[in-house]
Amino acid sequence: METALTGWKGASSIWDDMPKVVPQVMIENFRLIRPIIETGYEAILTMRLLYMEETVEAIYSDYGYKIQGLLQDTQITVDELKKLFGDTRDVWIANDLADWINMNPLFDGVAAKLQKLGAQFPWYVVTTKQERFVQQILKANMIELADGRIFGLDRNISKVEVLKGLLKTHPNETICFVEDRLPALLNVLKNDGLASVKLIFALWGYNTDEDKALAAGQDFTLQQLEGFLEV
Repeated sequence: METALTGWKGASSIWDDMPKVVPQVMIENFRLIRPIIETGYEAILTMRLLYMEETVEAIYSDYGYKIQGLLQDTQITVDELKKLFGDTRDVWIANDLADWINMNPLFDGVAAKLQKLGAQFPWYVVTTKQERFVQQILKANMIELADGRIFGLDRNISKVEVLKGLLKTHPNETICFVEDRLPALLNVLKNDGLASVKLIFALWGYNTDEDKALAAGQDFTLQQLEGFLEV
């Protein structure tokens, strides 16, 4: 929900015809579209498309084209949108950190799992979220993780490249990559240099029924939240 609200706030600062308060139906429709959004700044454009009365089905069917068209029409760059999205979050956090954290809940049991994980194995966060926001969420949930183990949007490094680097620093260990976006896993799967990485599709995250069906035929593990918590 936080991504939807931040996206709406960012969009309303660009397009002044949008009201400051997001209609509930927009949040509900955004949730349906969320699985195809890779990076947070896209929420700004997605909310604009929804406000323009684009249907969920229409956005799904031609997401890339609609996003590019909106970028061209608005004459705004991806870097500008990334900054706006981050700045919007920063303002929210500065004004009401507790509210922002409340809008970023972890799944039940995940905080306790991550609190214990460091005593068993080295682990990392590889995300398209900016690192300072990951740090806020971990801190709020009393999860300790060194800054150097968070690979976020700030580094401008793909998840594939991060995994290649981790293979070099952990040459004698099995690396497990837990990911909820099917395209990200498929990118790793087609990279021969990452054949030793164990790929785990997190079914509890942002993926669709179609993603789950496609994943069933791939060479990686499909995992429910209960399975992750038990490992």
